[in-house]
Amino acid sequence: MLMLMKMKLAMLAGAVAAPVLATALAPAPQIDPEGMARLTSVSFSYRAAGDFSRSGKPVEGPLRDVELHADLLVMKRQVTVAEYGRCVEDLACPRVGSPSERQDVPMVGVSWHDASAYAAWISRKTGVEHRLPTDEEWTFAAAEKVRDEALPLVDPADPAQAWIARYEVESNRSKPADTSPQPGGTFGTNSMGLDDLAGNVWEWTDTCFLRVALDGKREHVTNTNCGVRVVEGAHRAYMTDFIRDPKSGGCAAGVPPTNLGFRLVVERPSAVAGAVRGVSRLLRRA
Repeated sequence: MLMLMKMKLAMLAGAVAAPVLATALAPAPQIDPEGMARLTSVSFSYRAAGDFSRSGKPVEGPLRDVELHADLLVMKRQVTVAEYGRCVEDLACPRVGSPSERQDVPMVGVSWHDASAYAAWISRKTGVEHRLPTDEEWTFAAAEKVRDEALPLVDPADPAQAWIARYEVESNRSKPADTSPQPGGTFGTNSMGLDDLAGNVWEWTDTCFLRVALDGKREHVTNTNCGVRVVEGAHRAYMTDFIRDPKSGGCAAGVPPTNLGFRLVVERPSAVAGAVRGVSRLLRRA
C-alpha cells in the first residue's frame, strides 16, 4: 500500500512538473512578416536526451545549463501540407498521404527522412541552409512548453516503477481531444512567439538516440543510434527514423506521439535573414 501511495504521488508530481525554463530572460523574439522568429540565445536548463544508467539501473538524464552558440532563426509554425506539396511536385520529396485535405495545416505522417528531404530541397531552392533543429535548440525555442523529463521519484530499488509512472503521466497528458492536424495557432503561441508547440503534432529533431552510463560526474556513451531520433511535443519520445505513423510502432520508449511533423531552423541567421524573406515570397508565388 505504501508503494502504491508513493507511485501515485510521483505520478501527480510528474503531471504538474514545472517546465524547463530559460535561466535568464531572453529579449522579446522578433517575428518577421514571413513567419520566421529570431531568438536571442541565453542560458537555459536542459534535461539531456537518451537512455541513462548508473550501475546498470536506469536514471534520469543530467540537467545541464546550456547556451546555444548563436541566435536561432526558426519557423514560427510547422511546415504545412501546401509547402511540403511543392517539394513533392518538384520530385524532391516522397509523396506521402496526409490525413487532411486542407493546405494550411501541418504536414504530418512524415518520417525523419522525409523531413530531411524537404530541408535539403528548400536549401537548394533558396541557397540558404535549412535543417531540422537539435533537441537542445527545440527545447530552447519551446521555452515554457517543455516539461522536465526527470524520472518520477519512486522506490530506487525498483527503477522499472519509475518508467511505469512516467508512462502513466504521459498517457494522461498526451491525449488530444482532436488528433487531426489543425491550422496554425490552434494550440497557442509560446513566449518565444512560436505556434503550436506541445500540441497534437510532435516534431522531428536531428538528435540521435544515445545510451549513456554515468559514473559519478563522468558520462560514457555506450551506444549512438542515429536510426532513432528524438521527437518533441507534449512529451519527449524516441522514434525510428523511417516511421511515418507513430501508431504503427517504432517508438523506442514511452507513449507514441499522435502525429509526426516538423519545423526547420536556418543556419547563420544574422547573414541569411534577408535571403529567407525573399525566398518566402518566392515560395508563396510558386
